[in-house]
Amino acid sequence: MIEKYHAGDPLSDLISDDYRMLQILSRFNLALGFGDRTVADACKSSNVDAPTFLAVVNYVKAGGKAHVRELVEDVNVGALMDYLKRSHTYFVDFRLPAIRRKLIEAIDCSSNQIAFLILKFYDEYAAEVGRHMDYENKHVHSYVERLLQGKLPEGTARFAQLIHQHQDNHDSIEKSGSELKSIIIKYYPSDSNATLLNEVLMDIYMMEEELQIHCQLEDSLFAESVERLEEEVRQRPATAGDDREEGEDNSSDGLSEREKEVIVEVVRGRSNKEIAEHMFISVNTVMTHRRNISRKLQIHSPAGLTIYAIVNGLVKLDDVKL
Repeated sequence: MIEKYHAGDPLSDLISDDYRMLQILSRFNLALGFGDRTVADACKSSNVDAPTFLAVVNYVKAGGKAHVRELVEDVNVGALMDYLKRSHTYFVDFRLPAIRRKLIEAIDCSSNQIAFLILKFYDEYAAEVGRHMDYENKHVHSYVERLLQGKLPEGTARFAQLIHQHQDNHDSIEKSGSELKSIIIKYYPSDSNATLLNEVLMDIYMMEEELQIHCQLEDSLFAESVERLEEEVRQRPATAGDDREEGEDNSSDGLSEREKEVIVEVVRGRSNKEIAEHMFISVNTVMTHRRNISRKLQIHSPAGLTIYAIVNGLVKLDDVKL
């Protein structure tokens, strides 16, 4: 069994154990210089959803072999999608161009036809990755954004069908990356800067691993989270009052008493699962309440909800761990 990180662990321990966590930090907009603060405290100070951060961290730590159904319980779909969008920016705007610059320096494209063809193959590979991520941003993420608003896009297939093409693209990218490495290793002449070309290959191998875990996360943790959200949205018209108690105000102008209770539980640091057990409701109902709270208040972070709760008298300042 793979040991998991928890909210009370020092954030520095995550990086000391696995350097890959640095990339996760940057994609959640968590800056260095956090001292000895715990994961929970560091996330709170940066308005980062700690449960979602930990779900990604533990998924990567497990090499994509984590128990997704367990991790997905506390995932905030919006926060996870923001992480994926920043990952796309990293690959397309930084990682791929940086490797290309090193490749040009390592091989002679001016007189070596094979070098020119290798560079062309690399550019086609980079373009394929870019097209795939552009597809995700325009189609997959826009679909999810509608779900987060509580709307089911009309005339659109279920998410599982929409993401099918997206998964096929993952397979295609993996094959193209393997072919690129094979061509360089087997067929490039020995007149190159061997040391620098080896560095380029190492970068390609590392990027391929990064892309692989990124794609696995999209196909499993993200897909499972979105499919749960989609099912909730689809069921709402037929179960309009299931999550509402008699006498509660669930209008867009104010919070229901149940939603206020959920805010208090979030401020106390409880997970969705713990809130569900404490309030004797399902985890899905907790997630529905939290989405309604975010929509009504336009507040998405525990830190923001803490401020709201204090200002509106839901909790006392002395009861909050700052």
